[in-house]
Amino acid sequence: MTKLKLGPIAEDKPVKVTVELPASLHRDLTLYGELLGRAGGQGPVAPQKLIVPMLERFIASDRGFARGKRTVSAGSPREG
Repeated sequence: MTKLKLGPIAEDKPVKVTVELPASLHRDLTLYGELLGRAGGQGPVAPQKLIVPMLERFIASDRGFARGKRTVSAGSPREG
């Protein structure tokens, strides 16, 4: 069985977001959703349901972002 970085996708209130993706990325998301569904003993997970957990996982694993976030949280002024 393939070890995927994402676990089961929690059902949550849907939010409509419009994003334009390259066709190759959409194909990969579709395949990822199929593999994730199989791993969890469910049907395929829709590509749009993968985007938020993938972004959350990416941000959580980005050490540079974590350091920057701590710096901002410690009182450094934000740009904007």
